[in-house]
Amino acid sequence: MGRVGERSEPGWGEPDKTPSLTGTSPARQLNRPAELAAAGLVPPERLAALDAVAARYAVAVTPAMADLIDAADPDDPIARQFIPDPAELDRLPEERDDPIGDNPHQPVAGIVHRYPDRVLLKLVHVCAVYCRFCFRREMVGPGAKMLSDAELAEALAYVRARPEIWEVVITGGDPLVLSPRRIAAVVASLAAIEHVKVIRWHTRLPVVDPARITPALVGALKAQGKAVYVVLHANHAREMTAAARAACARLVDAGIPMLGQSVLLRGVNDDPAALSDLMRALVEARVKPYYLHQGDLAPGTSHLRTTIAEGQALMRAIRGRLSGLCQPTYVLDIPGGHGKVPVGPGYLCEAADEEGYEVTDYQGGRHRYPPAG
Repeated sequence: MGRVGERSEPGWGEPDKTPSLTGTSPARQLNRPAELAAAGLVPPERLAALDAVAARYAVAVTPAMADLIDAADPDDPIARQFIPDPAELDRLPEERDDPIGDNPHQPVAGIVHRYPDRVLLKLVHVCAVYCRFCFRREMVGPGAKMLSDAELAEALAYVRARPEIWEVVITGGDPLVLSPRRIAAVVASLAAIEHVKVIRWHTRLPVVDPARITPALVGALKAQGKAVYVVLHANHAREMTAAARAACARLVDAGIPMLGQSVLLRGVNDDPAALSDLMRALVEARVKPYYLHQGDLAPGTSHLRTTIAEGQALMRAIRGRLSGLCQPTYVLDIPGGHGKVPVGPGYLCEAADEEGYEVTDYQGGRHRYPPAG
C-alpha cells in the first residue's frame, strides 16, 4: 500500500501547500507493525503475524492514541481498537466486504442514497487512524483516492437535482482530515443548495488528533443559514482526554452542536461500567450520545463483536442508572443495505389477559398500564 503523502492527484482545484492532499502528516502516524514495535506497543516476536494483517488491512495509530495504550495490558481497550490482531485474517462465512450494503445505493461516485431525505457524501477514503472493526475496511486506507473534481461536481449535481434531500451526511474515511480550504469549498457548495438544510460531519479527529481541530477548521465548517452538526466517534472513556475535550469545546463554543456515536466492542465497552463511563464522558464534553452501533459483519471482526442479546442487556443495565442525556439508541445496520433500526430491549408488551399493557421498569419490576392510557 502507498502512503497518504505519496498521492499526487490534485483534486478540487489547486493543491494545498501541505505535506499531503488531506493535510494529514503521515510522519506523525505509526503505519507499520515495525513502527508499533519500535514504539513499544507490540512485542517484536509478533511482527511476522502482524505484517500479514497489515498487508491486508490498513494500519495507522496517531501519537494521541499511542500515548493512551498500556502495552503491559494484553486487554487494553485502546489497543484493541487500533493495534492489528492476527484474528483479523479469520473471516466468517456471514461476513461481507460491504456489510451495510452501501454499493447498491450508490447512484454516482461518492453518494450513498439509502433514505429519502438524506444522502451520504463520501469525500475521502483515508483516516487519521484505522479502526480494526471498520465496516469500510475493504475500501479505506493509504493510497485510496479522494473524489476528483468531476466526481465531486457530479455528486453535488445529484443533490442539487433532488429537492427531497434535506440533509447531507459527510463521511469517508474521515472527512475532517481535509484541509480547511477544501472543507470550506464543500460547505459553500452545499450551503448554496436551498433545499439542503442540515450538513452533518462524521469524524474521529477530535479524539485521535485533537490538535487538528484548529480555529481555521472550525470556521470552515460553519455555513450561513444551515444547521451544521459534528458527530464524534469514540468508544472508550479514556479517549476523551483533556485535549479531546478541548477540541470538542472549540466546536461547541463556535455554535456547532456535537453528537456521539460508538460501536459496541468486545473487550472495549461491553460492560455496564465501561459503557456508562463513556457516555458520561461524552456528555461532560457537551457531546450528546446518539447511536450505539451493533458491530457490523465486516471481514475479520468477529473477535470484536458482541451478540445483540449482550447489547440489549447492556442497554437495560444503563437504563435508569444514567441520565437520559447519556442514553444512546442501540442500532443495527441491516446487512444488504436495508437501513438502520433500533434493536434495544423492549419495555412494553400486551398484558397476558389482553387488558392493557405490562410495563417493565429499569429495575425489572413489572406494572400494569390501562388500555386507554
